[in-house]
Amino acid sequence: MRLPSAILISTALLAGRAASETRADFLRMIDRPLVPLAGELVRTAQADGLDQFHFTYAADSAQRVPGLLVRPAGNARLPVVIVLHGTGGNKQGQLPFLRRLAARGFIAVAIDGRYHGERTRQGSGSAEYQDAMLRTYRTGKEHPFLYDTVWDTMRLVDYLETLPFADATRIGLMGISKGGMETYLTAAADPRIKAAVPCIGLQSFQWALDHDAWQSRAGTFRLALDAAAEGAPVDAPFLKHFYDKVAPGVYSAFDGPAMVPLIAPRPLLAINGELDPRTPMPGLQLCIDAARKAYAAAPDHFQTLIEEKTGHAVTPAGYDAAIAWFEKWLK
Repeated sequence: MRLPSAILISTALLAGRAASETRADFLRMIDRPLVPLAGELVRTAQADGLDQFHFTYAADSAQRVPGLLVRPAGNARLPVVIVLHGTGGNKQGQLPFLRRLAARGFIAVAIDGRYHGERTRQGSGSAEYQDAMLRTYRTGKEHPFLYDTVWDTMRLVDYLETLPFADATRIGLMGISKGGMETYLTAAADPRIKAAVPCIGLQSFQWALDHDAWQSRAGTFRLALDAAAEGAPVDAPFLKHFYDKVAPGVYSAFDGPAMVPLIAPRPLLAINGELDPRTPMPGLQLCIDAARKAYAAAPDHFQTLIEEKTGHAVTPAGYDAAIAWFEKWLK
């Protein structure tokens, strides 16, 4: 039965209101006082027609964010692609892909997530990241699991807006694993992200909790989880309790199926592995179904690439698809 137009309009308005409220609630949750960016940019290398820079900016009163920027030599104003790394990674690990993007005419940027890379004593690994999560569990301060890096990325967009050679009206965002989750959360929260490619990150935390499929994702912060449990069993109820303290709303108000539709109608390509235990297909499908409804008026703006016989990884074909997506929508 076809619904009367008045009901369709009312439904659309309610959906829009719900989306704006979800975004507003998320922004309130991660908000903190703004401080001057105080950006610093230093060229560190020139090779193969590309210039490479190291930069820093202030995300908040306690954190300066280090980053890499690679662009074609010259002063042309170009679109930007930001690349976010996964757990235990760092910005330096993204450099080969940044150079590929820059060779295709983009300004390519990567930052170190909270408690990663230059923002650690070790410079690599995830021990300090897990220590920070445990500290948050005990004190309620900070949000090192995903949310703080979302804030840092939004402040990165602020910083890019100050660079005369960056076209801040054409910014794309891509992330891998942890970075993939940060990608869909940031794109949902910040409309200045004009195209997004979350890789092996799109998921429903709630589905995983309800269907005993949470172990692989929790394995990325298992040291913090075990320390928080203090010898008690680590099961789905305890993990919910942990999430409530460390990343409030991650399995409810700000779960994938709630946040991903907020990216519409901006172009979104989701890349996931068919066999990835950290983003199980049924939970991923909930995100896809929610997104398709949100993109009903612009279905070509939303695509998925489910890489067959692939686990928690992005194949070379996946990276090629990401570049093609940004070329299509940012150029």
